[in-house]
Amino acid sequence: MKSFNEKVKHLSDTQGREALLGMLRGIEREALRIDENGHLAQDEHPKALGSALTNSRITTDYSEALLEFITPVSHNIDDLLEGLTQTHAYSVRNLNGQKLWPVSMPCYIGDVANIPVARYGVSNTGKMKTLYRKGLTHRYGALMQIIAGVHFNFSVSNELWQRLYDDKIANGNGNACCNKSNTFEDFVSESYFGLIRNYRRLVWVLPYLFGSSPALCGSFIKDQDVDFEFEQTGKGTLYLPYATSLRMSDLGYTNKEQDTLNISYNSLPEYLDGVGKAIKMPSKKFAQIGVNVDGEFRQLNSNILQIENEFYAPIRAKRVTKKGEKPSQALARAGVEYIEVRALDVNPFSPVGIDATQVRFLDLFLLHCLLSPSDDTDAVGEAEIAANLKAVVLEGRKPGLVLQQNGQPMPLAQWMHELFAELSTLAILLDGEESHAYQLALAHWAEAIDDPDKTLSGRVINEVVVKGTDHSVWVKQLAEDYHEFLTHYPLSESVEKSYVDEAIASLAEQQHIEAQPQDTFSEFLQQYFKDVVPAGTFEAK
Repeated sequence: MKSFNEKVKHLSDTQGREALLGMLRGIEREALRIDENGHLAQDEHPKALGSALTNSRITTDYSEALLEFITPVSHNIDDLLEGLTQTHAYSVRNLNGQKLWPVSMPCYIGDVANIPVARYGVSNTGKMKTLYRKGLTHRYGALMQIIAGVHFNFSVSNELWQRLYDDKIANGNGNACCNKSNTFEDFVSESYFGLIRNYRRLVWVLPYLFGSSPALCGSFIKDQDVDFEFEQTGKGTLYLPYATSLRMSDLGYTNKEQDTLNISYNSLPEYLDGVGKAIKMPSKKFAQIGVNVDGEFRQLNSNILQIENEFYAPIRAKRVTKKGEKPSQALARAGVEYIEVRALDVNPFSPVGIDATQVRFLDLFLLHCLLSPSDDTDAVGEAEIAANLKAVVLEGRKPGLVLQQNGQPMPLAQWMHELFAELSTLAILLDGEESHAYQLALAHWAEAIDDPDKTLSGRVINEVVVKGTDHSVWVKQLAEDYHEFLTHYPLSESVEKSYVDEAIASLAEQQHIEAQPQDTFSEFLQQYFKDVVPAGTFEAK
């Protein structure tokens, strides 16, 4: 089995470097719309932004007020971020004076009943999307669902896959995962799952560096019974002194019902088998909510997962779906096409929630996960992964913090220095002779290893605790600053016209979908879930 350094050396010629540089990336950034008081917007999705059901670049997530900006897939980092910035700029020009909340944890929330669930029209598909969100409300509460994040989609080039596959065939070596595979397609999928396993072992690195939610508005807690010993500053800012990402803690995207699923990442077939069982697994807790009660739907079904998207994970294996195809069906059809990184807080120091140094670090980090040996994970390994992540999320900047590496204590700083040394080899190769961009990005984040104040969470603590600025006051000022920047960001006539044209076309497409003959909603759900839930589930009780 070749080591990471051996793999990098094998790819160090011109063709290998070009194959590595052929990465494809996409970004999905979520942001709440807020009114002039910094409170959650209550109006519907602006018509100027098009249809949330069909617009490819601007949609909504859980709430009508939670925008999601989606970039096209791009080879070039500058083009990727320019496209994301243009989408932000067009959007803020069409929010009727509203602004974007530039952090992950929500703005002031009065009555949670006033959090508007996203609406997608009267087609069965649109009604299903809305009902899924209503189900999330009944299951976990609305507050958790309006936490914002950034998702990073990543794939490597066909040239790199071919180079790695040829090396495996020629030498009979590679990642442990690759020894299971026969065809090229199998090799790609199993290698992506090798990446996923390594990512999960090292996922704590991302909240350490990029976690930016160590503090939040006290209104988020309300009457919740929480175990955290928060400290308070300002009028109502709660924080944990060494936390990095409360978004990724038990306050955020967690689901206790899913703790029993034990979905395996040791291969694509095992993963698909686990997901298949999960979406068919009944939940006594969710059954108490009911599905169709007195003619009103409360959730899609009462299983542990309503649909596959409800499975919370800091990384997902993905393939673009065909019309009517579920995510697992797409993976079963043709294997893994790309991976989606979901462990990123919104960067409050960027107008668009992420910057180029983060993207370049993610390139290096994910390539390292791909090119490193990746053993299967057992129950002990899973427990270690969870414990390391929890430790970093809640006290990642604590001096001398020690994690566990293969059952042995490992100081966080030492582990990161060793990781960065290997990433440096890759950065030098990717930069070549004409650039230093990857090396500069790595050097920038390397400073945060021994100086936690240079992490994003450390910088947030400096603003709201050291400087004593109330969290909501600080964030509202950021919102003002970014609104001003994006309002005056130059958009050419052709670029602006492309957004207007897409908005108009998306509204027309939604109207076309809604004009088609369709079954009753109950019949539609029964057909969609025919292999998942018993007949009669969707009849009124």
